[in-house]
Amino acid sequence: MKLNPKPFSMIAEGRKTIELRLYDEKRQGISLGDAIVFKNTENENEVISCTVKGLHIFPSFDLLYKSLPLDKCGYLPEEIAFASPGDMELYYPEDEQKKYGVVGIELELDNPIVR
Repeated sequence: MKLNPKPFSMIAEGRKTIELRLYDEKRQGISLGDAIVFKNTENENEVISCTVKGLHIFPSFDLLYKSLPLDKCGYLPEEIAFASPGDMELYYPEDEQKKYGVVGIELELDNPIVR
């Protein structure tokens, strides 16, 4: 999977342990124990590998945001008060969220950044 530089760095540093995605066909194939390789969108030579430790499936980001710790989802402490499920509409239109649902993929970092 590809990640923008900020979430990529946060996962690599162990500060972000839950990746939020649309629960589309591709994500429905993920199982506990699977390895996921993330590539930095600005430098695809930078990759990290993580193991899936949990799958938190919800019908909407609204419910996900109410249920999961947002600091583990990539928000900095000073951003949590302003965090909104609408933030995810930048990536996933509301109609796609309704069609597929959403997932918080709980991760454990396997290796540091490989360059």
